Amino acid sequence: MKSKITTVRKSESALIADQLRRAFDGVAWHGPALLELLKDVDADTAAAKPLADVHSIWELVLHVAVWDNVTLRRLAGEKSQPTGTDNFPLVPQRPTEAAWLKTIADTKRTHELLVKTVAALPEARLRDRVPGKRYDFYHLLHGVVQHELYHAGQIAILKKIESSSH
Repeated sequence: MKSKITTVRKSESALIADQLRRAFDGVAWHGPALLELLKDVDADTAAAKPLADVHSIWELVLHVAVWDNVTLRRLAGEKSQPTGTDNFPLVPQRPTEAAWLKTIADTKRTHELLVKTVAALPEARLRDRVPGKRYDFYHLLHGVVQHELYHAGQIAILKKIESSSH
């Protein structure tokens, strides 16, 4: 006798929120998520620039936080398009362990708010146009998932380069 599997259909917003969470927190299909990659990264490694003209791990984490915040602002109806150091904030002049841990905590807090906001989003809202853009929130939110995984991949490579140089 076959067992019957009962599933509750999650909203598209809830499914996107789950993908945002997986890309950032973990249990992603592809491998380690952003936070999983940061578990063993200290302030010196995060601030290191092992390659010329490449962002540091710290800069990438700050940049991910910027775009989570931009997405929250856009969901609130604001036009937002960061450039320069608003897009890639500067690492503190004297990078300390406390400052690095604060960066991670602040980034986690912003991301958790984004996941909660997206999970509660009415599904019809996904087809609304993003303020000042030619695409909708469905496109933006999938792009944020892709963006976080892209930068997680960069962080993984930077960690390998940095560990091989010691």
